[in-house]
Amino acid sequence: MSNEKRDYPRAEIKWPAVIKTDQGTMDGVTSNVTPNGVFIHCQKPLRLNEIFELTIDIPNSDQTLTARAEVTWSNRWGPDDEISPRGMGVRFVKISSEARKFIARAALNYLKSEEVAPELLQTLQTLIIDVDEVKASVG
Repeated sequence: MSNEKRDYPRAEIKWPAVIKTDQGTMDGVTSNVTPNGVFIHCQKPLRLNEIFELTIDIPNSDQTLTARAEVTWSNRWGPDDEISPRGMGVRFVKISSEARKFIARAALNYLKSEEVAPELLQTLQTLIIDVDEVKASVG
């Protein structure tokens, strides 16, 4: 059993994603979505610590999220199965507060339909409120 501590619960949201590097672009699909990062299912995951531009298109909306991300976990050569899918875990190193809030709200809405402990949902609600308060104090 892992003692790994996460800031936010993961939401299994599938969004189309485009990974852009100096070598070109690659398509992927998100899962394990949090305001701090995502897992991207893709055929040729990048190397550990590689930094790239990420674009996530939100289906059925005009919303597009952009971020600079860093690879923190990569399954480049192992099996591509349900236990360890081909892809990479990434953390956002640069993302707007609006995009982070959008992700938090989407994750919260998704997780409300799952059996998730209320204290885990509270972390997402707090992030959404904190972003609103910062915007109000600046505006």
